[in-house]
Amino acid sequence: MAEFATDVLVLGSGSAGLVAALTAAAQGLSVAVLEKTDRLGGTTAMSGAGTWIPANHLAAAAGIEDSVEEALTYIRAGAPEGWAETEAALWEAFVRAAPDMLRFVEARTPLKFALTPEPDPLRTLPGAKARGRMMSPLPLSRWRAGRFAFRIRKSTIPEIFTYHEAVTTDLYHKPYRTALSLWPQLVWRFLTNARGKGTALVTGLLRGCLDAGVHVVLGARAVALTQDATGAVTGATVERKGRRESWTARRGVVIATGGFEWDSGLMARHFPGPVDYLGSPDAHDGDGQRMAEAAGAALAHMDQATITPSIPVRYQGKVLAQPVPFHTEPNAMLVNRHGRRFVNELTFNIGEQIDRRDPATGAPVHLPCWVISDSVLLDRLPPARWAARADPGWLRQAEDLAGLAAQIDVPEEALADSVARFNAAAIAGADEDFGRPARPDPAAAGDKRRRAGIEPIARPPFLAMPFNRSILGTKGGARTNEHAEVLRPDGSVIPGLFAAGVAMANPIGTRNVGTGTTIGPNMAWGYIAGMRLARRNLGPTP
Repeated sequence: MAEFATDVLVLGSGSAGLVAALTAAAQGLSVAVLEKTDRLGGTTAMSGAGTWIPANHLAAAAGIEDSVEEALTYIRAGAPEGWAETEAALWEAFVRAAPDMLRFVEARTPLKFALTPEPDPLRTLPGAKARGRMMSPLPLSRWRAGRFAFRIRKSTIPEIFTYHEAVTTDLYHKPYRTALSLWPQLVWRFLTNARGKGTALVTGLLRGCLDAGVHVVLGARAVALTQDATGAVTGATVERKGRRESWTARRGVVIATGGFEWDSGLMARHFPGPVDYLGSPDAHDGDGQRMAEAAGAALAHMDQATITPSIPVRYQGKVLAQPVPFHTEPNAMLVNRHGRRFVNELTFNIGEQIDRRDPATGAPVHLPCWVISDSVLLDRLPPARWAARADPGWLRQAEDLAGLAAQIDVPEEALADSVARFNAAAIAGADEDFGRPARPDPAAAGDKRRRAGIEPIARPPFLAMPFNRSILGTKGGARTNEHAEVLRPDGSVIPGLFAAGVAMANPIGTRNVGTGTTIGPNMAWGYIAGMRLARRNLGPTP
């Protein structure tokens, strides 16, 4: 068996893993990043790279006041009941580390971030800000990744557009007109191999890692952690090119392998009921969670995930999730398995409502759910037409509601009543049932959905599209402390083992506090892990 040694071994090449590697390397440690697949970036590379970081220097430069205390107030107010007991120390660690992480990343990589106009979505909570916590990286040429320029994972969304362009234009409804209006920028990006969103983020982090001397290895799957007689983690057993290798990590191992959404057994156990589409690499099948548990770790939050409204798209021979909020169209409403509307469709954490469980049985309460609309939606939203071609079974159509109810197996009378009440609300300009803004509101800055109001569902054919769980990544894994150190069930630390990103028991679960509360916290936890590794008192490094 071939043997390798390094100070820090990072498993996974998403934002959490790359920031952990960069941070540790910047402190003078030798670092190796092992990526299971032949592509770098994981779910980060497939994401829009919207990044939520409170109390950051970009906001301060723009004259926006924010503080650690205000951000913690907001997170505490938005958290699920009871979470503060186990997560409060982790929330504080994240909020205090995130601003330092952002400054560090901008200083050590070619990445530059810019604020977006988005407010904190839970806008009525104390500590919420109208602007200043959401940002995204500016475009970056993939050539900056050197020999890995064409090894960065492609996305299900068009990465030639930036996140900023996606939120400030009408890209979903008018893709061709928007592209035409941006043609100089798009041509320049094409010619320079520059991209935005997750591609830019991974490119920049990778460049920083390479400049810091990080060793990046593709096609290397960790299959087990190695431990000494005391239970401390000393490295990992790795499979590469059909052979097994032994990797020793003198300072520690960081598990940043992503979620477990592609493991059918784990999904059946923790997410019973229908799942529509997955939006991550199919290699995210729980390796990190299994290795951590085998090493003695406590697992937690295994029922949490990033659940995002999505449509089907073809990706490398599979049908995956492409995030598109098609359920917020003016002539669209949600019904549950009983054919009843049950929620304001503009609810920010709509995934949490969809995934609501019976406290006694753990079974989903509403699933399967459906978006109900009419033919106007297909005229208004081109991605919906493209989705119907990607997965012919996604879109159900009927000339009347009775036929539609039969196709989706919901009571005809209940569906007809739900549509009638929705249409009445549209005509009256008031949604008395669920409080969705029913009249167009041009003053609703930063929220195009609220500017639209609601419209009757009236023009045949009537449409039904499944709206169950589209999961971009599960958020359960090894329980950690505020230093990203993995804990045993008794609360003691497993020396030498760290977890970050969605491979950890994520302290911000399904109930996000902002659009970017996956990427921002993931990067922060990578930074926290890297700093802790550098401070481990092990004596002189050989």
